[in-house]
Amino acid sequence: MARRKKPATTHGIAVVDKPSGVTSHDVVAMLRRRFDERQVGHGGTLDPSATGVLVVAVGKATKLLRFVEKTSKAYVGEIVFGVETDSLDADGEITATHEMNVSLEAAQALIDEHLVGDIEQIPPMVSAVKIDGKRLHELARAGIEVDRPPRPVTVSSFTLMPTDEPNVFLAAVECGAGTYIRTLAADLGHLLGGGAHLRNLRRTAVGRFLIGEAAGPDDCALLPVEEAVRTLDRVDLTEQLESFVANGRVLPAWEGAGPWALFRQDGSLAAVYERIGSADAKPMVVVPTD
Repeated sequence: MARRKKPATTHGIAVVDKPSGVTSHDVVAMLRRRFDERQVGHGGTLDPSATGVLVVAVGKATKLLRFVEKTSKAYVGEIVFGVETDSLDADGEITATHEMNVSLEAAQALIDEHLVGDIEQIPPMVSAVKIDGKRLHELARAGIEVDRPPRPVTVSSFTLMPTDEPNVFLAAVECGAGTYIRTLAADLGHLLGGGAHLRNLRRTAVGRFLIGEAAGPDDCALLPVEEAVRTLDRVDLTEQLESFVANGRVLPAWEGAGPWALFRQDGSLAAVYERIGSADAKPMVVVPTD
């Protein structure tokens, strides 16, 4: 007879400043040990060499990770022109070199024309994207390259700044979920008639979770569960509506497009609702009381 899983007793959100050289899954394992809690997950993978904001949910907050993953992201990193790698970043093997003399003005003009707004990207082979049930990085390790269909992404801003090194520019990017900064760097290199790769990537924001509040895996604070929905519109429930929400009732929709974070009178998160049709809203997640 299978053992029943022990119910989670620790709940909350941690804003981690992920160190270089560990995977996002490694960070999850660190917090499992630290909080002695199995129910832990993260909201948006960072490459092993990348650093910065990784939002980790513990206990019942894991049900709310979708509202973290779908938010906008902000990054800074260095684009090195003239050298291509198989992973599109500095961790990979060099696959090509090019004689390039990149002008900041010319590069920014190509960015503004081709790499900002609603665009399509081909995900890199060294990535967690699944094709026919297999993760691309697993295929890449086996020496297999497959066709990857382009995916729509949104880049809100992409700005280059000079550095002290020739053909190396600092890039600041704000984008939607699912955007690969490595791919932006490689595509820009190709647009300039050569190639490029990315190094020293740092994520500075995930939605309203900012690098200034992040700390290392051993030092990060465990914030209340309610912080997971800080980007959503807030609705404060009456006592009667609380009982309806506890039973998963469909309710009249509130103003705006939703989703809405519904709070009990004691200040705890009761549920997240989304619009159905033109006038109603239904529960996406109902959060039980402790």
